[in-house]
Amino acid sequence: MIAPAPVRRRPQLARTASPQAARREALFARRIDYVPCRQFLAADAELLATTPPADAVVPLSHSGVEAPVGRDVTPYLASLYQSRLLSKDEEQFYFRRMNWLKFKAATVRGQLDPRRASPRQVAAVEALLTEAEAVRSVVITANLRLVVSIAKKFIDLHNSFDELVAEGNMALLRAVEKFNFALGNRFSTYATYAIQRHFFRISHRSRQFRSRFMVDDAALKDRPESTEPSPYCSAEQIALLRDLFGRFLDELEPRERQIVVARFGFDGRAPRTFRELGSEMGVCKERIRQLQSRAMEKLKSMAAEAHLDRTVGDWL
Repeated sequence: MIAPAPVRRRPQLARTASPQAARREALFARRIDYVPCRQFLAADAELLATTPPADAVVPLSHSGVEAPVGRDVTPYLASLYQSRLLSKDEEQFYFRRMNWLKFKAATVRGQLDPRRASPRQVAAVEALLTEAEAVRSVVITANLRLVVSIAKKFIDLHNSFDELVAEGNMALLRAVEKFNFALGNRFSTYATYAIQRHFFRISHRSRQFRSRFMVDDAALKDRPESTEPSPYCSAEQIALLRDLFGRFLDELEPRERQIVVARFGFDGRAPRTFRELGSEMGVCKERIRQLQSRAMEKLKSMAAEAHLDRTVGDWL
C-alpha cells in the first residue's frame, strides 16, 4: 500500500494589527499628566475653561515691543519679541484650559474599553489632547523671553549662552507641566525659581567636573585668576536676612537660642562642641544635642512659614 503524499501546508503569516487597532493601542498607552483642580468637578467647569478673560487680545503675535538690534542678536532672539507677554487673567485662563482639556481627555479615555473603542471615540480623545498641546505652546511661547533674561546672568567660560538657553527652555517646559494655577500665583515667579535652580545645578556640576578632571596644562597655570567676587546677594538683602534670622532666634527658648548661637559661632567665637556646651550649661552632651534638634526644627518651620526659600530664590 502506497502511503499518501504529505500535504504541504501554507505557512501562516503573522497577524499585523490594523491601523485603527494600532492607533487605539497608542492612545491607551499614552500618559496624560495634568494638575488636578477642584474646579474641574464643578458644574461650570467647562464654561470656566472655555471663556477667555475680558482683557484677552488675539492674536498673541503682536507684542508692541521692539526687538533689540545688534550684531549679537540672533534671528531666534529677535523672534521672541514677536509674541507679547500674557496678563495674569490670560495666564490663569490658558493654564486652566490646558489642564482641563487633559483632565477631560483622561476622564473620557477611562470610560472606554481599550479593546473596543470606536474610531470616533479615539478621535474625540485625541482632539482634546491636540488642543491641550496647542494651548501649552501658547504659554511656552509667551515665556521664552524669561529664559533668555535669566540665562544672561549665568554665562561663564564653561556655560555658553546658547547652551543655557537650551537647558532653560527644557526647565520651562517642565515648569509649565507642574505649575498649579489654582494657587493664584504668577507663572513667571514659579518659572524663574525653577529655571534658576536648574542653572545652579548645571554650574555645580561644571565645578565638580573641573575639580576632578582639570588638565595640568601650563597655559591654565599661567592664566590669571579673576579676583572680583560676584556676590549672590546685595548688602541690603544680606541685612534683611540677618534681621529675619534674628527674629527667628528670638522666638526660641533661651537655652535653645544659646545652643544655636554657640554651636554655629554666631557670637563671633569658634563653634563649640556638645561636650563643651554641656560643661558650660551643667547638662550632658546628649541633652545639648536634643535641644539643638528641637531648635533646628523650630527654625525650619519658621523659615517655611516665611517662604524664605522662595524669597532667596527670587534674588539669585
